[in-house]
Amino acid sequence: MAEEDKKFSKQLIGKTVVSKAGKRFGELGDIIFETRSGELIHMVLQNPTSYTEKLELEKNKEGQILIPFSAVIAIGDFMVVSEEDII
Repeated sequence: MAEEDKKFSKQLIGKTVVSKAGKRFGELGDIIFETRSGELIHMVLQNPTSYTEKLELEKNKEGQILIPFSAVIAIGDFMVVSEEDII
């Protein structure tokens, strides 16, 4: 992996999460990962949109919406997720 392809978590926190169709989900608040393997498990959303609230997605103990990290298909100015992989 080229050095410019690497992203640090501090570069991702606060990015807007959108679907391929451009529907806004909210911003990335945190990342949950497996400590032993380093596998990225979930993204924790902050400031979820009303659209996201209606989807009845998985939530953590604090009631924050979780999106599987495996749904991420692109990271740039936005984090693009595949809505089909979430619902």
